[in-house]
Amino acid sequence: MKRYLILLLFTFQGLMAQVQFEARVSKNTLGVNERLRIDFIMNVDGDNFEQPSFDGFRIVGGPSQQISQSWVNGRSSFQKIYSYFLLPNQKGTFTIKQAAIEYNGQVYKTTPIKITVTNAVAQERDPNSPQQQGQGNGNETLNLVAEISKTNPYINEPITVVYKLYFYNINVTGFKELAKPKYKDFWNQNIDIKQLQIEEGIYKGERCYFVVLKKTILYPQKSGKLTIEPLSLDIGVQVPRGRDMFGRIVFDDGNKTVSAGAKTINVKALPEANKPIGFTGAVGKFDFKVIPSKTSLKNGESLDLIVSATGTGNMKLFTLPKPVVPNALEMYDPVHDEKVSTSLAGMSGKISDKYTIIPQYKGKYAIKPMEFSYFDLNSGSYKTITSPEIMIDVLDGPMQAEAVTSNTSKNVITKSEQFKYIKPKTILVSTAKDDFYGSDFYYSLLLLPFVILPIIVIAKKKKEAIDSDVTGNRIKMNNKLAKKYLSEAKKQLNNKEPFYIALEKAMHNFLKAKLHIETSEMSKDNIRELLLSRNANTETVQSFIILTENCEFARYAPASSASIQQDYDKAVLIISELEKQIV
Repeated sequence: MKRYLILLLFTFQGLMAQVQFEARVSKNTLGVNERLRIDFIMNVDGDNFEQPSFDGFRIVGGPSQQISQSWVNGRSSFQKIYSYFLLPNQKGTFTIKQAAIEYNGQVYKTTPIKITVTNAVAQERDPNSPQQQGQGNGNETLNLVAEISKTNPYINEPITVVYKLYFYNINVTGFKELAKPKYKDFWNQNIDIKQLQIEEGIYKGERCYFVVLKKTILYPQKSGKLTIEPLSLDIGVQVPRGRDMFGRIVFDDGNKTVSAGAKTINVKALPEANKPIGFTGAVGKFDFKVIPSKTSLKNGESLDLIVSATGTGNMKLFTLPKPVVPNALEMYDPVHDEKVSTSLAGMSGKISDKYTIIPQYKGKYAIKPMEFSYFDLNSGSYKTITSPEIMIDVLDGPMQAEAVTSNTSKNVITKSEQFKYIKPKTILVSTAKDDFYGSDFYYSLLLLPFVILPIIVIAKKKKEAIDSDVTGNRIKMNNKLAKKYLSEAKKQLNNKEPFYIALEKAMHNFLKAKLHIETSEMSKDNIRELLLSRNANTETVQSFIILTENCEFARYAPASSASIQQDYDKAVLIISELEKQIV
C-alpha cells in the first residue's frame, strides 16, 4: 500500500511539473565571418518541433538532437535539445523568431532573440565547429590577405589594395562575398581580373599557393586616419581526412569563412608652404598645353581653344584653369573630354576643355598666358607650367573703336585776308565771378549721389536677375549658336557635308531657343506638337521637319550646288516664318 502511495505521489508531481521551452545562443554579437550556435532546450518530450526561418542566416550544421534523462535523490529530470550552427549572410541586426513544440495537446514557443552581426573579426580555429570536427590534419592553410601598396600616402596619391587568398593542403571549390569592402573618403575603381590564376608564394614563412581575387586602386580624398573595411568571403572547400583502402585521398566538403581584416591608412595633407594660388588639387606628373585651332580668322568665323593636361595622376579629380579673353571675343562654355585609363599604377591619359570663341570686331587680341599647378610626388613640391600668350588676328569686320583722321588741308590765308578775323568792335566782359558755393552747379553736385545711388541699386538688381535667369541665358546662347551655324552654313555652300552639318545645328539651336527644350527631347513628334501648341502654321512646321530630315539624308547622298542653295534659302525662310508665328 505504501509503495502505491509513493508511486501516486511521483505521478502527481510529474503532472504538476512546469513545461520549459527556451532558445539559447552562443553569443548575441558576432562578426560576419563567425558561426553562431543556437540550442532549443525543453524539459519535456515535446512533439512536432518547428524550427524558425533564421532570416539573415544560413544553416551550416544541424539540426542535431540530444536527449538526456536522470534520477537524482528520487527525482527525475528530462532534457531534449535541438542544436543548429548558423552563418550570417551580411552585417546588421536580425531576430531569430520563435520555435514551437506540442506537449499534451498544447503549443509552447520560445522567446525571439536579437542577434547583432558586425564586421569580420580575427578568428581562431574552432574545435566545436561542425565544419572542422574530424576534418583535416591540422596543417591546412586558408587565409585572405589585403596587401596595401602604401599606408602613408599624400591626399590624391594612388595606392593599391590587392586581395590574395593563400591556401595549402586544401582544395577551394568556390567563394561568395559576405561583406564587400567599403572605401569611405576614397575615390576607388576596381581593376578587372580576366581569369583567376593559381601561383606559388610564401605566407608567414611557409610555402603555399595563392590566387589574386580582387584589385582596387584608391585615391584618398582627405587627410588623417582612414579605415578600409574588410572583405569577407564564404569559401567552399574540400579538406583531406585520410585515405581509402586503395590509398586515394578522401576529402570532406564544407565551407569556411575568411576575412582580410580592417586596414588603416594614415593620409598626409599636401603641404601649405609654397602652394600656388591657382592650385586645384592636381597630384602626379603632368604636361599642360593651350592650343588654338587658328590664330587668323574672318568676321563671323569661330576658333576652338583647347586647354589640356596629359600625364599620370588623379586625372578625374581636378579642374583645368579657365582662359581669360578680351571683351571683343565671345567665349562659350567648354566641352569637357576625358581619355583616361586606370591600372594598378594609377590613372593616366589626357583631359581637355574645348572653348568655342567668336570674335565681334576687327583687330588683334591677346589671350593671356595661363598657369597650371600640380603637386609632384617625386620631388614632394609644387610645379607650375605657364602657357605662352596667344595673339588672335581678326582680319575684317567692324572696328571696336575707329580713329577718324581728318585729311582736310590747311587753309591758306592771303595777305588781303590776314586781318579778316580782327573784330572792329570791342566787347568788354566783367572780371567778377560768382562763387561756387551756393551756385546751381554746387547744388547739382550735392544732389547727384542721391540720384545715382538708386540707379546703381536698380541696375545691380537687374543684373543679378539676368545672371540668375539660367533659362533665359541658355536661350540667348542658343540664339547666338543658331546665328553662328547659319552663318557657317552660308560659307560652306560649296562644301556639301560641312554645309548640312552647320545647317542642322542652326535649326536645332533655333528650336532650343524658341521651345526651351534639350537635345534629348528633339523627336519629330515632340517638335511638331510643341510648334503647333505655340500657334505655328501646320505647313511651316511640316516644312521644318522635312528640311531637318533632308539635312540628315543629304550628308550621305549626292547633291548639286543648286539644291544646297535652295535648302539654305528654304531654311532662312522657314526660320523667319516661325519667328513671326511662334507665340
